[in-house]
Amino acid sequence: MDSAFLAQLRDERAIERALVLFARAMDERDWAAMERILSADAEGDFGTGRVTGRSAVIGLVRGYLDHCGLTQHLLGNVVIDVSGDEATSRAYIRDVHLDSTNDPATRMYTLGDYRDAWRRTADGSWQLVERVKVNRGFVGTLEVFDEKPR
Repeated sequence: MDSAFLAQLRDERAIERALVLFARAMDERDWAAMERILSADAEGDFGTGRVTGRSAVIGLVRGYLDHCGLTQHLLGNVVIDVSGDEATSRAYIRDVHLDSTNDPATRMYTLGDYRDAWRRTADGSWQLVERVKVNRGFVGTLEVFDEKPR
């Protein structure tokens, strides 16, 4: 294998790992891990309008997840395209949200697509600079995000 091909595989693997770590960080409510993956100037749109800045993106995610119970964000059909120090990725997302009591009768699933942009940093790692979630549909109730005492 030539070195360019190996470099491409290495970049794709690093981005895929960051995608998975970001999904796990949401489920584990590990905001510090999300900070490490997001660039300072990151932008996000999860279907409710665009926000700008790492803190704003994390705040948007927390606005949902701080009010529900257990979640699981599953990624699939990941496609990554690297061009120099920039990359894009697309990944299907199926996320499950339970209410704050973790009652399986009150849940919501979304079906969507993460469309992300990435930038290589000075140390060679990859940071997420833009996430757009295209929601294709959902099953269940938005009540899982209602604030309730835990």
